[in-house]
Parts: sequence; structure tokens; C-alpha cells
Amino acid sequence: MKKFIAVLVTFVAVSLFATNGDNMIGVTPSSSALGGTGVGAPVGATDQVFRNPAFLSNYSGFNMSFGAVLFFPEVKARYSDMQNGDSGLIKSRADTFMVPEIGITYQINEKITFGLGAFGVSGMGVDYRNKDPRLSNMNTNFQFMRTIAAFSYKINENWTVGAGFDFAWGSLDIGTYLQDMNTGTTFEAGGGVSQSFGAGGQFGIAYQKGNFSAGALYQTSIPMNYDNILDTNNDGVFEKMKLEQPDELAIGFGYKYNNLRILFDLRWIGWEKTEGYGDFKWKDQTVYAIGFEYILSEYTSLKFGYNYAKSPIRDEENINLMNFENEIPELDSKFSDFAVAWFNLIGFPAITEDHFSLGITHNFNNTFGIDFGFVYAPNKKVKAISANNYAEVEATNKQYSFAIGLKWHF
Repeated sequence: MKKFIAVLVTFVAVSLFATNGDNMIGVTPSSSALGGTGVGAPVGATDQVFRNPAFLSNYSGFNMSFGAVLFFPEVKARYSDMQNGDSGLIKSRADTFMVPEIGITYQINEKITFGLGAFGVSGMGVDYRNKDPRLSNMNTNFQFMRTIAAFSYKINENWTVGAGFDFAWGSLDIGTYLQDMNTGTTFEAGGGVSQSFGAGGQFGIAYQKGNFSAGALYQTSIPMNYDNILDTNNDGVFEKMKLEQPDELAIGFGYKYNNLRILFDLRWIGWEKTEGYGDFKWKDQTVYAIGFEYILSEYTSLKFGYNYAKSPIRDEENINLMNFENEIPELDSKFSDFAVAWFNLIGFPAITEDHFSLGITHNFNNTFGIDFGFVYAPNKKVKAISANNYAEVEATNKQYSFAIGLKWHF
């Protein structure tokens, strides 16, 4: 089992760029094409391992899928102040990422179905090395994956429940230059790549009757600790950072009318109370996801979706440049409100809000099928301005992604 988990970690250990905060809207081409839905209606065997395991009971026999998402983010940052001038918008070099996924499900008997999947579900990264010194050579890379063992239990004809154990792996690298508050000189603060492991769980319920379905899911938070990340006070000792993945609560429904399926999910992501994200002043998100599937034939269907969540990083004006009162768990130095905004927008600009998606599913026969998906997130800009307009920091983020998945049923 340990060897299997190690293989999965190696397989999924690639950088990615995500959308609801730093969470992907969907983990497969099918769920992404439907706007990230899947809590209130089944959207695919592998998808349900992650989105709502209660719907695993919908998939008979043995199912396996393998796929990948190619992300093409276009991220830019700008910093200016009265002393150093304006850098202008500068494009990050981190503009191509791949996110693989793999999963299996097996119906043990009429009541119990088992699923196992490995998904890259969260992450972000920028690269401004040797660009403009006003961006402090910021180079970040965050990756987070879940390996989930899940099952569903069919209570009766209408009700099923599901649960999953999440084994989490994360990797964090922050490279940047900071200013020594005693001497005024800048120093290289990054400690290199740090990895962490954690665990959590999820619990789902599903109801189905006729053409109507509904579901709910709760996913626990996962505390993560990354060692030797930053030297914030120039003492030669690299401090650790806590970055807790937030809990989520979601409800959804689905309805089929003739050849059209309509799906809607409402999801809450609790960034504010987590260690790390909350300390960097990320706001909670309410995610609205809607998907439409039009069934062309027994073997082919078209999919469309829309996903919206207000950015967890907000525009700010008149923020304090010199208060140095913000404490980040395990970091030695304190940070001003403006420094926190600068760190978010230069290093971790997870600010996209609107996402438009489409896709197609084609089953060649009863055994083999293929999914395609495309997601476009229009350009979003967030800006922070200090008191007296002394300094200003800005980020923009636009994304395209293409996904393909292969699936087998036996």
C-alpha cells in the first residue's frame, strides 16, 4: 500500500493553477465541463470519489479512468511607490501546467461501492525571477493533492450515503527577497521546497427519485506544516509555515427533462478560519456552479457550464503600510497590512472569478469512452493601495485549460 501511495504522489506531483481560490473547479474533464458540479447529481464514476461519494452507487461493475488537464494561466503583477517608481504590468513565466488524475471504482455488491482516486486539486505558482527588482524576484510553487479511498452505501431505492478518507500531500516553495528592518538591506529569504502530509475526510448523502436528484457534502479541513520555508528576520534560520486546506460544505441538485440534464451546486469554502490563508486575510467563498448536459444519442453528449466565486483576495484602499501587527503562524517577523496584500498579489494571485466551460463525452461502446473539456476564466484584476497613495500593488489573472480523459467500464 505504501508503494502504491508513493507512485500516486509521484504521478500527481506537478504544479498547477486553480480557480476557486486555489482549488480547481473540477478534477476531471467531465466535471470541469459541467462547471464543477457533481454534489447533487452524478457526473462520472471517478468524479464522485472526490465530489460526492454517495453517488458511487450509480456505477455498476468496475470503472477506471485516466486523464490530464493542461492549464495556461496568464498572470501579471505590478508594483509602484513614490521612491522606486512603477514597474508596469509584468508577465509571470509560469504559464503552462499539467494536472493528471486517475481513479477506479468497484461495485462490491448491491449495497456497497468502493472508489479510489488521486487528484491534483489545489495549487498556484508564479515566476518573476530576473524580471524587475520591484517584484523582489518572487518565485512561488504550491501543489496539493488528495488520494481518496471512498465508499457508498445504498440505504434503499432513493437514499445513499458515502464517506471518504483523504490522504493529502503538499509541496510549497517560496523564493523572494525581503528587507531587513534593522539595516534596510534586502536579503534572499526563500528556504527551498518543503513537503508535508496530512489527512482528512468527507461525508456525503444523495437522494434520487425519477428524474430528480439532490445531494450534500461536507469535506473536512486538512492542517499542513511546511518546514524551512522563509527566513523573515535575516537570522539565517528558516522558519516553518502552517497552511491549512479549508473545509467545504456543499449542496446541489439535478433534474433531467427529455434529453437535457440541469445540474446546480452551491459550495462554501472556509478560508477565513484556517491557519495560513486566514492569517493572510483570505475571505470565505460561496461558489455557484451550474451545468447543462444535452444527450445527443446513446453514446454522445454535449456539456456546458458556468462557475462563479468572488475572489478570496479583494481590492483594498488606504491600507496601513507601517503597522507590522499581522502574525503568521510560525514565522518570526510580523507584517503590515500592505505587506500581506503585496505577498498575496505578487506571490499567490488566486483571484479569478468567472469560469465558462464546455465539453463533449463520447462512448465508443459499452466498454470504452472519452471525455473532452475546456474552461475559460476571463481576466480579473485586484489592486491594493496604501494610505496616502504612497505604494500600490496589482495583479491580473486570466486562464485557459484543456482536458482529456479516457475511461473504461467492465
